[in-house]
Amino acid sequence: SYYTHRIIEDPEWSLATVPHLTELCLQHIVHNFEKNPILDRLLPEHQRKVLDRIPTGLPLAVTANRISDEDYWKRCCTARWQECDIANYGDSWKQMFFERHLENILKRFIPNTTDPNQVLELIPLCKDYVRKLEVDQFLPPVQMDQKKERDDLSDTGSDFGFGEVSMHHYDLGVLIPALPHLEELHLTYGVKDCGMNFEWNLFNFTHQDCCNLAVAVKMCHNLKVFKLTRSKVDDDKTRLLVRNLLDHPCLVELNLSHNLIRDKGAQAVGKLINRSKLETLDLCNNQIRHRGAQALAGALAENCTLTSLNLRLNCVEDKGGEAIGRALLTNTTLKSIHLGSNNLSEPTATLFSQVLAQNTTLTSINFSCNCLGLDGGKQLLEGLADNKALTEFDLRLAEVGQETEYLIHQIVWANREAARLGSLQHPPAKPL
Repeated sequence: SYYTHRIIEDPEWSLATVPHLTELCLQHIVHNFEKNPILDRLLPEHQRKVLDRIPTGLPLAVTANRISDEDYWKRCCTARWQECDIANYGDSWKQMFFERHLENILKRFIPNTTDPNQVLELIPLCKDYVRKLEVDQFLPPVQMDQKKERDDLSDTGSDFGFGEVSMHHYDLGVLIPALPHLEELHLTYGVKDCGMNFEWNLFNFTHQDCCNLAVAVKMCHNLKVFKLTRSKVDDDKTRLLVRNLLDHPCLVELNLSHNLIRDKGAQAVGKLINRSKLETLDLCNNQIRHRGAQALAGALAENCTLTSLNLRLNCVEDKGGEAIGRALLTNTTLKSIHLGSNNLSEPTATLFSQVLAQNTTLTSINFSCNCLGLDGGKQLLEGLADNKALTEFDLRLAEVGQETEYLIHQIVWANREAARLGSLQHPPAKPL
């Protein structure tokens, strides 16, 4: 018999294609990381391989306090959000992830519907990494009979058809005191993109909301920046907030812009100015008139910490403007003041000409959109004759006259150039 012997070999086969035992073990660790996260027992080079391979969707209970590697949290962030800039998050991907993750939960939280454990269970996982919260939406409770009531009420009635008790938002008093490193809190009580379902009640910052928030902020001892904007904060709510902010150990910036604060609220803020360490105060776009401005001016005359005051888009008029001007004749701390759109005229300009001649601290003044007049402009120009400190002076739409505005800007520009050259010759000392 005739036999034919043939040897068939795979030309691509090689011993090198067989995975090393170490590689097989690492693959097993990656696939079972959720059940057995033994990262800390591995050699550094093996840890790196595991961190590069484990999925970003693992439960936070597994990863939050176990993984500190920034590359892993970068993968988590970029997988979840299209725009990622860690410059606003302390240059930390992990901080960015937990701050934005917590913000997203708060923005979608519906009282009496969302499980509160979504927040409570997250606190021990994120508390060491959250330093700033920006929540621009708080959802109200779902009204089961909302459609029926809306159909039964007129357009005017629908704005007030639901009782305040049923419209309270998420109670931050549970969360804020549990974040020991929180330094900045930016809040807006309202609903974004409500579309055709618009109701005024969606933008109702209730008294109970205010009470809860005030207590939470008081307990947040490391808070440096507090912003509560576009939330229909009125005088009563302002006074409640201020009462809990008096003597706060760390607060340096307060922003209550775009609210409904009138004179009594401004008077309360005046008390706060001298019972805190505030450096920046923004009350833009409220309803403060001359009495409120006079109260702020009284505090300003004695204050030694505030460096920036924004009263744009109020109605302090000349009585208020003059009071602030008199305060600045003695104040030696304020560097920037914004009085744009406040119905100011020549009397305020006259007093501020004295301020410009005497005050050596102010570097920025904004009088835009007021009717200071030609004579008011000339007096401001006279006051600037020997002023070397002012580097910004906004007189747009102030009716001071084109020539006067040009001459003022020439002086201000010269001051700015002198300040720039001085900073080049004497750069600030670097902290040790």
